Amino acid sequence: MSGSNGSVINRNVLMLNQNYEPLTICSARRAIVLLFQGKGEMIETADGLKIHTVSRAYSLPSVVRLRQYKRVPFRKIILSRKNIITRDGHRCQYCGTKKGAMTIDHVIPKKQNGVDTWDNMVCACVRCNNKKGDRTPEQAGMPIRKRPTRPSHISFIQHHLGTHDQHWRPYLFMD
Repeated sequence: MSGSNGSVINRNVLMLNQNYEPLTICSARRAIVLLFQGKGEMIETADGLKIHTVSRAYSLPSVVRLRQYKRVPFRKIILSRKNIITRDGHRCQYCGTKKGAMTIDHVIPKKQNGVDTWDNMVCACVRCNNKKGDRTPEQAGMPIRKRPTRPSHISFIQHHLGTHDQHWRPYLFMD
């Protein structure tokens, strides 16, 4: 298989379970292997993109569904600096800027018995983090733009992969 562009085979494809639940993102190469093995079916194609063999052209998948249900254990997103910043869209939760370096701020500061949890940590620009200091948002007069919560793996797929195919929207509950 070859494409006119080598990166075509590395494009992201949304993989659904048999019940149409979003499972993961895989490469087009992996999706094509699943299709040829009969383990998956193409649900959506990547608008007009094709891959070519010596004798035939095939539509490139955008969304594939597994033919057999795959039991998946609960997927817990690990609490990390990177994932907090990703969850908050690289946006300061106090002033809203996306410019400059981002840090993590404890809504209830550790000095006031704040803990490392999804609902007590937000992305903040250095300026706002320094301005807030060891105070709560109320004490500092700096309201939080969006209440922090634990993300699901679907929300990470929905909002934090950068660009994604518009064909994915109905399968990610975005319509």
